[in-house]
Amino acid sequence: MTMTSDDISVRARTLATLLTRRGQRLATAESCTGGLIAGTLTALPGSSNWFERGWVTYSNAAKTEELGVDDRLIAKHGAVSESVASAMASGARAAARVDFALSVTGIAGPDGGSAEKPVGTVCFGWATPTQTMTETWHFSGDRQRVREQSVAQSLAGLIALLMDDTV
Repeated sequence: MTMTSDDISVRARTLATLLTRRGQRLATAESCTGGLIAGTLTALPGSSNWFERGWVTYSNAAKTEELGVDDRLIAKHGAVSESVASAMASGARAAARVDFALSVTGIAGPDGGSAEKPVGTVCFGWATPTQTMTETWHFSGDRQRVREQSVAQSLAGLIALLMDDTV
């Protein structure tokens, strides 16, 4: 996925429009993106109408203390897992009392990867009023590119859910 900052801005504006039309609010829970998603979204004028808050839960302790992620879940699956991404999104949605929350946890590099979870592995979670969805992507490029692609995919995933009339 090759994304430009303009592509990401278009996605952010699309998300803002969808949330505004629906009268709904969003929270974010970020690890490897370090607040880039929240920063991208709050750069838009009027974001206070639909963006509630965001957490940067970079450490495992922060995920547990701030979002209620069970430390046994992290021990069993690792911080970079769909299980943890799901728990982060659900925890953020509950704590912020919003309609939607998205989460990102991954390995942006250049270090920290393994054979099982190489650099560029990123897990996403999206919590809605009725369910929590997750997926894992494997991005290429340097640390900045992995983080940018993660921002783009997190927004795309939520846009897709919001375009579904059943959510």
